[in-house]
Amino acid sequence: MSIQAGEVEGYLNCVDNPWRISPEIPLSRAPAQYTPPVSAELEADSHYQFQLDEVRSKIRPLQEKLIASKQFSILMIFQALDAAGKDGAIREVLEGLDAGGIRVASFKQPTRTELAHDFLWRTTLELPERGQIGAFNRSYYEEVLTARVHPEFLDSQYAGQTPDLALLWPARYRAIREFERHLAMSNTLVLKFWLNVSPQRQAKRFLDRLEDQKRFWKFSHHDMVESGFRESYDEAVVHMFNETSRAWAPWFCVPADNRWYLRWQISAILLQALQALPLKYPDSEAMTDETKQSLRKVLRQRAGLDNA
Repeated sequence: MSIQAGEVEGYLNCVDNPWRISPEIPLSRAPAQYTPPVSAELEADSHYQFQLDEVRSKIRPLQEKLIASKQFSILMIFQALDAAGKDGAIREVLEGLDAGGIRVASFKQPTRTELAHDFLWRTTLELPERGQIGAFNRSYYEEVLTARVHPEFLDSQYAGQTPDLALLWPARYRAIREFERHLAMSNTLVLKFWLNVSPQRQAKRFLDRLEDQKRFWKFSHHDMVESGFRESYDEAVVHMFNETSRAWAPWFCVPADNRWYLRWQISAILLQALQALPLKYPDSEAMTDETKQSLRKVLRQRAGLDNA
């Protein structure tokens, strides 16, 4: 079944969440909401965990229909600064779902082979099939975030002279918008999450990793150095939101200082997207009563029911 991008927009318009970035309201600076709303912040982590469990219990039967119908796929893109909680969010949001209907891909520094292709190539290979929920831990958005903060990284992507940056960024934004619209027209709902962590909480998590032997393996001096470019990243994020948050592929900038609130909100957004889709089980094969009776007889014999 093929649908138009406008239909996907209609489904995604049903996703009502306060952290959704509206393309009609351009941002002039990066959002600075890092914690839950004041009224909700008074709740304990256990409250958010309970809410998360409630939402996941509603996602499971919808995922079953998604897998059975094989008409739609969902792509969840997770972007954030280091220590914002991407790994934990992906793990907790997808916990308990049918693993056969999940596809998770993590993108690190590009390999030589990946650099020899266009910047959308390596992520395209990992797109979810119809019937699947896909999760990207980082994505092609690194090419308008990290590459924008560190334009020297572009030297390895182009043989010879690096393109004019004034022309490169608009071209990449346009390519992303068109690519995501193509996904929408191919029955893929794209949900994009920016995990918005504060500088103070990021530093606290780095410190926890440094001092806790069980977490030390996560500590990276490079991550600390990179956090010093926070102002540049905030500027790049503003451009990313304004240029690529669209009705068919919206961005959600979710406060990330409280991990359980973050996970609950992402799960709630996924649930709303699934609820908006016209999911149903496929019709069973047309079969005569005579054929059914014959098959029933064979299966009862195999199951040992007629010998009981």
